[in-house]
Amino acid sequence: MKDFFINTFGGLKPSYLIRQYIFGICLALFFANMNMQGGRELSLGVMSMLVINTALYPYSRFVYESVIEFILGDNTFYVNAIVMLFAKIMTMFICWVAAIFVAPVGLAFIYYKNTRATC
Repeated sequence: MKDFFINTFGGLKPSYLIRQYIFGICLALFFANMNMQGGRELSLGVMSMLVINTALYPYSRFVYESVIEFILGDNTFYVNAIVMLFAKIMTMFICWVAAIFVAPVGLAFIYYKNTRATC
């Protein structure tokens, strides 16, 4: 069981995980702040979703970046910085919101890749 967790959750670089967790925490704080507008308190369900989506966000982002890399390859696009920043923020929001659904695909792929490499 220990090997399962190491091959799955330990499959990404620590620097990548730290970076994505920082972004995930920022997104969770944003959504928590939006939910608490008007003096409302965070419910247990909302807090649970904030924690789960933040924990799974790096793996959801990994799936997104892998798909984009597959589609675009090594091409470079030159676009306005504001447009690119907006696109990045939107994809971060989408990956964070959908993390609970998308991350299992990334975790399965990481597990497959790491166990296949050891065989």
